[in-house]
Amino acid sequence: MTGIRERLRDPERVRRLAYAVAGLIIAAVVTTVEGGVSGPAGWAWLVLPVGLGATALRPRYRALVFALCAGFVAIVSTGESVQLGLAAAGLVFVSVSVDPARHPWLGWVSGLIGAAGALATALLNGRGLYEQPFFFVTAGYLLAILLRSWSRGRALTRETDDLRGQAAWLEQRTNLARELHDVVGHHVTAMVVQAEAGQLSADPGAALRAIAGSGRTALSELDTLVVHLRDPNASIAVSAPPRLSDIDELLAQPLRQQGVTVRVHLDPEPGLDEIGVLTAYRIAQEALTNIARHAKATAAWVELVRIGDHARLRVSDDGIGPPRAPTSGSGLLGIGERVSARGGSWELSRRPGGGTVVQADLPVTNP
Repeated sequence: MTGIRERLRDPERVRRLAYAVAGLIIAAVVTTVEGGVSGPAGWAWLVLPVGLGATALRPRYRALVFALCAGFVAIVSTGESVQLGLAAAGLVFVSVSVDPARHPWLGWVSGLIGAAGALATALLNGRGLYEQPFFFVTAGYLLAILLRSWSRGRALTRETDDLRGQAAWLEQRTNLARELHDVVGHHVTAMVVQAEAGQLSADPGAALRAIAGSGRTALSELDTLVVHLRDPNASIAVSAPPRLSDIDELLAQPLRQQGVTVRVHLDPEPGLDEIGVLTAYRIAQEALTNIARHAKATAAWVELVRIGDHARLRVSDDGIGPPRAPTSGSGLLGIGERVSARGGSWELSRRPGGGTVVQADLPVTNP
């Protein structure tokens, strides 16, 4: 039963099964009709070779051939050969089902024309009203429309599921790339700064110990990211959740080791939840890392204050300033993604008097 259910969930298999059933009905009806048709009974047999030949045509022409066959069978049927209505219904069903048009009408119109012709013939011969072909044609058309709707609905559902899976996969890759850049990149930058400072220090051992500590932290967090790669369902949790005070205690240290004066002012009640704190921390981390790498600054400032319904983070320096044509590297791209995810805004600008300013406005959670 499970296998049968799985097969019936496949639109293409159901479609082929429906075509086979319709073909068997048409063949059984046409080959068993003996009389009572408006013409020689053998004419109905022409439907079988013509229909079989139509299967080799393109869908549009195939639908046209089946539509003509449906109209022909409907028009030659009479009250004495009412079973031919089943063949007409089957031909209308197949014609509408295989028609690639968004709104198929060939099989429907041809069948109705044939039914009208059968009715006119019956009235002219004094046989009374013969409305059965209309019912059969309508039934075939409605069944085909139901099959098309179900098939398209299944296809859209499957495509939607695939797109959702791809979107989740892309989001996972984006989050992972952002974490790799922000976390591992920051620690590697700190190691480089510590190594350069250690060459001029009176205590190289202290620099080596600091480098070893940064390396161990980077390896630990890298291992966490690798675990997430192996198990996409595992959450990305890199070390302990950062605190805003870590901006002064941890992030500013590589700059200070370079001889840069770093002043940090943090509002004790910025109104940010845990995710907002992480967002502000990562933005400050990227901005301070860029200062250490590129700015050639002597002073830097980090300020986080609450202004109305948002918290404003501003990281500035007195260095060489942003390039004239800044490119959106991985770091700036990560800042933009984090701010957009929180529904905020950010900008990169030149500081009056020289230097760079990175400013981000994040909505607060407790207005």
